[in-house]
This record gives sequence, structure tokens and C-alpha cells, in this order.
Amino acid sequence: MEKNSSTRAIVALGSNIEPRAGYLARARDALAAFPHTRIAQAGAVEETEPVDVPGEYAHMKFLNQIVVLETALGPLDFSRRMHEVEDALGRVRTVRNGPRTIDIDLIDFGGIRMDTPELTLPHPRARERDFVMRPLAALGLGV
Repeated sequence: MEKNSSTRAIVALGSNIEPRAGYLARARDALAAFPHTRIAQAGAVEETEPVDVPGEYAHMKFLNQIVVLETALGPLDFSRRMHEVEDALGRVRTVRNGPRTIDIDLIDFGGIRMDTPELTLPHPRARERDFVMRPLAALGLGV
């Protein structure tokens, strides 16, 4: 991958269904396998309390991680591939904010701002989420 043709993509990973660490690792590997894409940085894996989940799932803690990738893909292609990874790892969307094998959120993509039915950049709720902002600061990044 040519350095001048790559874009920095910041991704937040989360899982609250066992094996949580296994799902994070598989997601990282899948993201790194995208064409012309590599992991540039990966934050620490942290256990966090669930946010905005239905009460019956409030006991299911998350493992979260920030991953920074360099990619030659465009934002929509990258986002579509992220959703394919979620599907391949068994993500089911039956209950809003319910349990998930893997959640992959595109937090920032090269500073691009966009608001389409398919993708909003930067992620509209990232600044409200301590489990995103704290690891970004630890990596020396901001959105």
C-alpha cells in the first residue's frame, strides 16, 4: 500500500457475548484482511459497562477496543465491508442495543464529514462514549 494513498480509519470494536476476546480478535484479523488495509495501532482491550441497553441485558459487560487502520478503500466500501464482518461473526440485530457477538463502529475516516442514510462521519455519538474517547486519548488521537 502506498503511504500517500492511504486514509486513517478509526474503528471501535465491542462484544458482550462470549467468547468476547475471541470475537474482538477475529474482527481485528478480518479488518486487517481488507484489500490495501493494515492495522496501524490497536488500543488496549477494556471491559466496560453496557450503555443504553435494555434492562435485561444490563449485566452483560462489554469488551471494547479502538483499532486504527490505514486503508486505500473509500469510506462507503470500508463501512460495507465492516458490516459484512459483523454478519460473518454472527451479529444479530433483533433487539435495539441488545447483545452482540461483535459491534464495529466507524468513528472517523480521514476527517471526512458525511451524512447519508448509509453512513454518518464522524460517528455521531462517539464524543458521548467514554469507552471510545478514553482509549482514543490513550493512543494520542482525537476525533
